[in-house]
Amino acid sequence: MLTRRHFVITSAALFSAPIAQAQTADEAGSDAVATSVETAPEPAPRAPRTYPAKWDRWDAQVTPANYDPATSNPWGFHPRFLPQRVEANPGLTPGSLHVDAVARYLYHIGDDGTAMRYGVAIAKGNLYEPGTYTIGRKAKWPTWTPTKAMIRRDPQYAKYEHGMDAGPRNPLGSRAFYLFVGNRDTLLRIHGSPHPGSIGGRASSGCVRMVMAHINDLYPHVAKGAMAVLYPPEDVIASRS
Repeated sequence: MLTRRHFVITSAALFSAPIAQAQTADEAGSDAVATSVETAPEPAPRAPRTYPAKWDRWDAQVTPANYDPATSNPWGFHPRFLPQRVEANPGLTPGSLHVDAVARYLYHIGDDGTAMRYGVAIAKGNLYEPGTYTIGRKAKWPTWTPTKAMIRRDPQYAKYEHGMDAGPRNPLGSRAFYLFVGNRDTLLRIHGSPHPGSIGGRASSGCVRMVMAHINDLYPHVAKGAMAVLYPPEDVIASRS
């Protein structure tokens, strides 16, 4: 015959296992939720953006007050780098761009034997790539994404590995011409720069830099598909002589 003590013990034995199982199930459920959260894929990084509604305001922001291309120089570089109308060398294709890497000039060839000349900065060291290219794309207030090679050379760019929104601090500045060979984007650019003090020097990671106000003036006169010739810099010429 079962005593009360036997019943209590037996009841405990009967009910302790299900209670323990229920607790385990709860814990398992918690673990499952935690595991699900931990292994959930992170959202894809947002693509960099430009904002057309801001373009006019940004253009005004990078254009000096009472701007005169021939005389305005709040940037303080040598006056020879200000835009000038000059005589073009014979035989150059109207509409083409020519970068004199030694003198640090960019020429846009007109159809009347003249050219507009602008001051530029070119790439550091062997990052400058002379050659003949095609303007494969034009962009107002472009976004920018550093290449893996740029990040290796300068790890501070890693924070922009997924791209940087357009704006006055963007390294491509207010306008960009994308240099192609055939259908291949070379990743080289002729672009505006938020660092106008670099004009006349060697500063970029491969591109040709211009003052933003200057490239804004040039931009509507350069057609997509136009030829761009980047001539060798002084160190390459010296090594060949």
